[in-house]
Amino acid sequence: MTNGQAPPPNPLPRRVPGSSRLMPGRRPEVPRPRLLDGPAGVRAPGEQPARPELRPVPPQAAGTDVRSPEGQAAGPEVRPAGEQPAGAEARLPGGQQADAGVQPPPGPEPDKPRPEVPDGRAAADPVPPPDEPVTGPVVLRRDAEIERQAAEALAPRAAAEATPSWPQVVGTTARLWVARRRTWWRVLAALIVVLIVFAAGGLTVALLRGTRSGSPPGGHRAAPGTPGLAQVQAAAAARQQAVTWVTAQVSHSAVVSCDPAMCAGLEARGFPAGDLMTLDSGASDPLGSAVIVATAAVRSAFGSRLTSVYAPIVIASFGSGSARIDVRVYAPGGAAAYLAALRADQAVRQNLGRVLLRNTRIAAAPAARAQLAAGQVDTRLLAILATLTHQGTVSIAAFGDSGPGAGPGVPLRTVELASPPGAKSGYLPSVLTLLRAQQAPYLPASATLARLAGDLQIARIEFAAPSPLGLLSG
Repeated sequence: MTNGQAPPPNPLPRRVPGSSRLMPGRRPEVPRPRLLDGPAGVRAPGEQPARPELRPVPPQAAGTDVRSPEGQAAGPEVRPAGEQPAGAEARLPGGQQADAGVQPPPGPEPDKPRPEVPDGRAAADPVPPPDEPVTGPVVLRRDAEIERQAAEALAPRAAAEATPSWPQVVGTTARLWVARRRTWWRVLAALIVVLIVFAAGGLTVALLRGTRSGSPPGGHRAAPGTPGLAQVQAAAAARQQAVTWVTAQVSHSAVVSCDPAMCAGLEARGFPAGDLMTLDSGASDPLGSAVIVATAAVRSAFGSRLTSVYAPIVIASFGSGSARIDVRVYAPGGAAAYLAALRADQAVRQNLGRVLLRNTRIAAAPAARAQLAAGQVDTRLLAILATLTHQGTVSIAAFGDSGPGAGPGVPLRTVELASPPGAKSGYLPSVLTLLRAQQAPYLPASATLARLAGDLQIARIEFAAPSPLGLLSG
């Protein structure tokens, strides 16, 4: 105690800046205290660190602020042992004078020496045992020594591990590609497209092989039932001929039954659509028809009933084989009744023909005379010839147009007349005028003038098919 005043208490230790643990992953550095004992602050193993000597601060007058040159308040002065400050007196608590050394100031006892703390740790942090792994980033301090370990030799890899096989690489790549992009539906779509392309290619090859005519190179033939190019062309030609003949020869007031393709062709060529009856696969029978165009489809639909029940007589035929097209006359009362009526009508025509041959006004070529005698001329033509004999001589050049491939007993429906010797000028035109003035069934479908070889002029008269039966029997 000096001048009746107690010495200032020992100031509390200040927190070292950077000692807070608020920063995650980093431990603040805590400066180690300087040791005054021993050379360069090094102590022997097991030796306790020397406590620094604390000396009292000289009394200052009231209101006096003692600061360091940096402007901070000076703390307690620390001096080595045995050194006395000038003009200061060391005393013990209670006013007793110390024998020697430094007299500590009154107040709380100084802190006990703390255990040695490793660099980079706070004093409150426990020191981990040597075997405990240290986590967090490593912070290098200044003047720190780093021990460099010798690099160890790397163990060689196995050959299979170092270089995988190509199948493994491809498989792994494909799996990763599919897994990352989730494109399994694209792969499936690609497979479907490939299958469709292969199927279309196979179908094209099959069609090309089937449409080749004859035997293809290599000796291979098309499968049975597969139409070749020649058969397709023959069927198309037969259909075209049938369409042309029916349009020109069959009466446009008669009902014609045909398959859809044939009916379409007839309608395209000018045959009245109202007189066409389409026969499809579900048709029961061609009731009300006058003519049936029997194509392969119609024959397949009716089978044997076509000839035995509905249409026993062919008036024209085109093509052959499966491409054959027959133009048949429908039998309203059945096949048997029609055949009987046809025989009776032929007998009447035969008698009338022989009567005309005995007429002196009939001049006919040898072939025409034979046809009249055989009863092959249509009854409508016989009636016209008989009418013309009342005006003078009738010169018959030929009969014809029973239709290609017509069956037996089908009458001839066309006649060619020439001018008789000594006939007046304009004889043939006057004949055509007379015929065009007739009424059905004696009105011809066509009556025109034509010239034959040798500049011979004729009048061609033609009646439409089919020929009526029993017209002159009564």
